[in-house]
Amino acid sequence: MLIYNTTYHVEEGQERNFLIWLQEYYLPEVEKNGILHAPRITRVLSHREEGECYSVQFEVEDSARLHKWHREQGVKLNAEMLKVFSEKVVGFPTLMEVIV
Repeated sequence: MLIYNTTYHVEEGQERNFLIWLQEYYLPEVEKNGILHAPRITRVLSHREEGECYSVQFEVEDSARLHKWHREQGVKLNAEMLKVFSEKVVGFPTLMEVIV
């Protein structure tokens, strides 16, 4: 089992809009595809004073399925996020393997 994590830095003043967008648009769209499971949104606790950081995590069976999801849906969702938030939200992905 793998965890696909994306950490987002959200510009100050955009936090509420971003969380609403994640819950009402992004997560439902991801779940339609059926490849990524068990979505989780967490706040990253850090010493950064400007804006907030959030982590969005999904479980995925293997990297081949994640690659398929990224080609079919991930690219489109990222483009939509850029259209809505421009440079006010910046994210970077991490793929992790569950050990225990």
